[in-house]
Amino acid sequence: MGSEAMPTSPGTDAHASSSAAAARVVADMPWDRAYRLAGTLPHPLAAERVPLGRAHGRTLAEPATSAVLLPGTDTSAMDGYAISGPAPWRVVGRILAGRPATGALAAGEAVEIATGAPVPPGADAVIPVERCRIDGDTVRPADVGPARTHIRYAGEDLRPGRLLAPAGARVTATLTGLAAHAGLDELVVRRSPRVRLTATGDEIVHAGVPAPGQVRDALTPLLTALLADSGATPAGAAHVPDRAELLAAAIDGTDWDVMAVTGSSSVGRADHLHRVLTRAGARWHVDGVACRPGHPQALAQLPGGRWVVGLPGNPYAAMVGAVTLLRPLLDALQGRAPREPLRLPVTGNAHPFDGGTRLVPVHVTGGRAVVVPGSRPASLLSAATADALAVIPSGWAQGDAADLLPVQ
Repeated sequence: MGSEAMPTSPGTDAHASSSAAAARVVADMPWDRAYRLAGTLPHPLAAERVPLGRAHGRTLAEPATSAVLLPGTDTSAMDGYAISGPAPWRVVGRILAGRPATGALAAGEAVEIATGAPVPPGADAVIPVERCRIDGDTVRPADVGPARTHIRYAGEDLRPGRLLAPAGARVTATLTGLAAHAGLDELVVRRSPRVRLTATGDEIVHAGVPAPGQVRDALTPLLTALLADSGATPAGAAHVPDRAELLAAAIDGTDWDVMAVTGSSSVGRADHLHRVLTRAGARWHVDGVACRPGHPQALAQLPGGRWVVGLPGNPYAAMVGAVTLLRPLLDALQGRAPREPLRLPVTGNAHPFDGGTRLVPVHVTGGRAVVVPGSRPASLLSAATADALAVIPSGWAQGDAADLLPVQ
């Protein structure tokens, strides 16, 4: 797997002189610019119309609007009696939900009515059954109570054409239910980006206790969960040994929109991503970010439009890279606006990075963020219980406000 070493420019010898490496440090993209670029550069994927059952987690490509009047008629909000005129009232019928209303009520008349049942013309109000006194076919109020009609009037919730959610909104469980309530069977959403995960390294294993010199692949499970949270579609996961020709073969596929490559974006002898992408004719957008951890990040686009995100091999550094480049990229491909980070005062030892940005895990409590101690590029222990990552600029001081990026 790659380290946190500084990369040279794409296509250059990985073993460049120290002066060339120093020049590359100056050219590294500021973290905030890389974050904004990944979230605004891609064009959204094509739109498609899908049934409601397949829309959850996707992003609306067109506004969702109501197809119905809701309620479709005046309906009762309570079980009770629909009444007309002053008390007492003579009960002249019964109306259940799903059945049409009877004829109009005259003054002094009432009908027993169920919640959701249509209110007959002429009704002034519905009195809940628990506030009624029944004597044969006569109804009287048991108490005065608040002056409420307990009638839901036709169209008070929705009218045809009423906006339910704008284009760019994520389809939540609640929005799915609202769309069904509003008479919709389908929604027009962005195609979900197909994301392939490629873990590189001769030393990684995928199950069991690693032998000396081996490490478990923590990044594929981590990124798989991130894909689910981001609305992306997994397009398979592969392990590629540290050989350039094998990585080139993996990138040559066409059944994915985004590939996240872990552990090959730095400058070691086993890090082949830069050379492979450059030889494939990729256009580079990000090659190294001035942040700690997660410096050796990469964002490139292959001919034909597919995207490759290079992430460090150390687990926490890769997580930083995922929230910096991969997650904003997936949002942009689905037509979502860039996420607005929460901003709160941060306390604790954040170890600001002189000349760049440091991202540290924090707990959010009481209107402030508290640094989770012990964060290291190769360990997810501190980040695993964190609520967010605080974006700490150089020059930050204890108690200063910082942007917070959600972990999930």
